Amino acid sequence: MCAVKVKKKKKKFGAGRFSSSAGSRELGPLRPKNVEKKPPCQDTCPSGNHVREFLTTIAQAEKYGKTEEQAFEEAFYIYAETSPFPMVCGRVCPAPCESECNRRELEGAVNINKVDRALGDFAMENRLKLKVLTDEKHPQTVGVVGGGPSGLSCAYQLARRGFGVTVYEAADKPGGMLRWGIPGYRLPEEILDYEINSILDLGVELKCGVKVGKDISVYDLQKQHDAVYVALGAQQGMKLGVEGEDAKNVFSGVNFLDRFHHGEELALGKDVVVIIVGGGDTAIDSARICRRLGANVTILYRRTRQEMPAIDEEVDEAMAEGVVIEFLAAPIGFVQEGDMVTAMKAIRMELGEPDDSGRRRPVPIEGSEFEIPASAVISAISQEPDFSGFEMLIEGRDWIKVDNRGATNEAGIWAGGDVTNLGLVTDAIGHGRLAAESIACSFLGVEPEVDKREIVRTDRMRLDHYEKIERATAPTIDPNQRLDDMDLEVNLPFPREQLIQETHRCMSCGYCFDCEKCWMFCQDQAVLKPAVKGDPYEFNLGNCTGCKKCAEECPCGFIDMV
Repeated sequence: MCAVKVKKKKKKFGAGRFSSSAGSRELGPLRPKNVEKKPPCQDTCPSGNHVREFLTTIAQAEKYGKTEEQAFEEAFYIYAETSPFPMVCGRVCPAPCESECNRRELEGAVNINKVDRALGDFAMENRLKLKVLTDEKHPQTVGVVGGGPSGLSCAYQLARRGFGVTVYEAADKPGGMLRWGIPGYRLPEEILDYEINSILDLGVELKCGVKVGKDISVYDLQKQHDAVYVALGAQQGMKLGVEGEDAKNVFSGVNFLDRFHHGEELALGKDVVVIIVGGGDTAIDSARICRRLGANVTILYRRTRQEMPAIDEEVDEAMAEGVVIEFLAAPIGFVQEGDMVTAMKAIRMELGEPDDSGRRRPVPIEGSEFEIPASAVISAISQEPDFSGFEMLIEGRDWIKVDNRGATNEAGIWAGGDVTNLGLVTDAIGHGRLAAESIACSFLGVEPEVDKREIVRTDRMRLDHYEKIERATAPTIDPNQRLDDMDLEVNLPFPREQLIQETHRCMSCGYCFDCEKCWMFCQDQAVLKPAVKGDPYEFNLGNCTGCKKCAEECPCGFIDMV
């Protein structure tokens, strides 16, 4: 079923020219209208999650006579409309939704990420099942290449719309970098397995150990299915370009993580240097694993902490665990004895003019070379997909190019996730959803829904309405206890009471939350309380004088004067 909005008919009050019960008061030319706006949290969430809706569902539970359990269940299913991975994202997502949260202009953004996690944990504890949108079974089928977050997201959205889906995964288990790239202290394996199995329970077929492009071609998949979604993932480490990196004790970040997760014994020695040029999560994860394996770890990063793209919380945790980070330093070579590296040669850097990314370009400082002893080196600069068998989808030297709904230049083939550009888990999930909606609409012969809502900012809101509530911080395991257990989850959930308090910090940007301000400030009895509690307030335009008071006093920017 393609997402198509059905507009409800609203009651109209008054007809023709406006008449007023306000006697001789002068009539203004404008009249109030409820206009839902898009909250910036949803706009900046690559998965497109309905953040405002699931937060306010929990926050308003008591007001609307719901139990906590009822509110949490309803909020979980609101989340599941756009993503089947609340527990995963609640643990590993850097929460771009919080970066534009309007609450930042008060005490700080709502801790949305921890609410994501709580919804997923609640669903797992209560064995909530993902729901389908229709019981109808359509004849079309889709082949999904890759069982990572993007491929599974696409499979989920197609299966719940009644389409047959087969996922082809090259590894022996699904999950992609969620399984082979993220350590258990951040994402326990049982959490990942539960959310993947919830997707498979919708009837998604999974074929592991099948490498598309080698064991079967893309063209064969096109013959077997009505559409194909390519979500290979990026699991090849890129080279440093430094002489000596072919030594036996030099690993790429993704190769190191993959071998670790497959249970290989890695002889790292005591002193490990993790080389970071990109400063991303792969490097931080590698460093923290090495600490748990008993190694002393130093990270080299050529820019400053401010430019580091890794999740801030993870960088803080790594430093608390004893990882040393040398900022403004870059590798220039190795010291070797035979086929083994014994030290890293590096040079100090300073920041010069901005590069194409907008970040200041690191420039070597002449005469600042130094060495760090190393028993092993992990190069975690970046990664890329293996495009073997998918060359027809690549334009020039670029990666796979797609339109804004994930369609490639080949008819019947969509793509998303890291094959289009390295991104976050939430980016991959969003790509999968958009592609699934596009594929479903192409089968049904309809156009995908386009969200045209205006994004509401604080200049349209009354921040003085909201009670001051400090942002909550979740507890963590003491650093001294972490290193003895590789799978001990470091970041802990909010206690229930604290979590509910955090949802009350949501300002319901752009949608009525029953504050009654419009009704209280209207002198003309033109604002009507809803017959059904929780519905927006309506207007008797026959009484309205156009004084604008309702719009001016609306805290969340829901009322426009038109």
